[in-house]
Amino acid sequence: MNSLPAPTRRELLLASGAVALSSAVARGAPEPPAKVYRVGVISAAKQPRNGHNWHFAQYLHPTCDFDALKKHYPQGEPSFRNVFRNPRFNFDQLPFPDIKITHYYDADPKLAVPFTESYPGIKVATDLEKMVQEVDAIWMGDASGLGDDHFDLVAPGLAKGLPTFCDKPIGGTVAGTRKILDFAKKHRAPLMSGSIFCHEWGMEAALRMRDSGEFGAIEHVSARLHSRYGLPGWMIYGQHPVWTVMRLMGAGVSAVSMLDYKDTCHAMITYADRYPCHVWFGQPYEKFEYDRTDVYFKKKLYTYTPSIEGSYQFGYHYEMFRMAATFRQMVLTGKEPAPLQEILEVTAIIYAAAKSLKEKSRLVDLAEVLG
Repeated sequence: MNSLPAPTRRELLLASGAVALSSAVARGAPEPPAKVYRVGVISAAKQPRNGHNWHFAQYLHPTCDFDALKKHYPQGEPSFRNVFRNPRFNFDQLPFPDIKITHYYDADPKLAVPFTESYPGIKVATDLEKMVQEVDAIWMGDASGLGDDHFDLVAPGLAKGLPTFCDKPIGGTVAGTRKILDFAKKHRAPLMSGSIFCHEWGMEAALRMRDSGEFGAIEHVSARLHSRYGLPGWMIYGQHPVWTVMRLMGAGVSAVSMLDYKDTCHAMITYADRYPCHVWFGQPYEKFEYDRTDVYFKKKLYTYTPSIEGSYQFGYHYEMFRMAATFRQMVLTGKEPAPLQEILEVTAIIYAAAKSLKEKSRLVDLAEVLG
């Protein structure tokens, strides 16, 4: 699946929702949903284009203007046209019938315009307080920030009880993360945060193996990020492999130690009642896959990367789609997809590892950073 075929004109029309009503009727179109949930998207990134929203949130909107997309995002448009919004690869799920983006907020309104032109029907929001009164859910994406401004951005929606996606690093610090989690609980607002790694095809396969019991319990996880390490990068992107361990092994981490060498680091995550796991940031790789994970079951070693049948692009499409689908499910049901304790512990692991690095790789109890 390394080479994906280009869509036909008819498929592009289907993807854009531009087919004639009579065609839809002839195909036996399903009844329209009783309610279409309105999503307000917030951009937290201090950059011209917030890639996390352009790539991840767009699955929540039914229509795309490829001409506008090519104008505003020329280097990315072929991937959207050929894969991400290609009806040949919609998993019989896209576009979602009962959810759409209606508002896009950026502190600089001019930066919101390209997104609203690329995805017709979305309007630029200039006031968060007003926007949360006009939507049913919030998606807050951040492609480059540390999370220090996330509370202020999501608090208006959480205060209204809106289901909310808050990008990682969710709160910037352990205290900042706890502040968001406590605020969400106080207002009974369903909250989702985490890594796209949690939605990879291989991750879902590993979880099915775990839950079936066929291969015994998971004894160890080795999660690797194929990127050059630096401590500032660890604070943001180190969350990806840490989330991989958390998704597979769950909360209850006891302590963390970390060491680094040049452009790579290795962190050991320990539990009081489970085997230890480790993450690598900057492990050498023979072929770029962004990440690779080894899951050691008692009776089986399962290894996976983001690719599906050799195609990284299609695998990337799948994990982005699954993250959006998980958010949609939370909006429809009001049920959080993961325990909030896992979100808190991931932030704590990142900071405990950084503390360990400064203290000659000392094993740092998570309690030391949780407070």
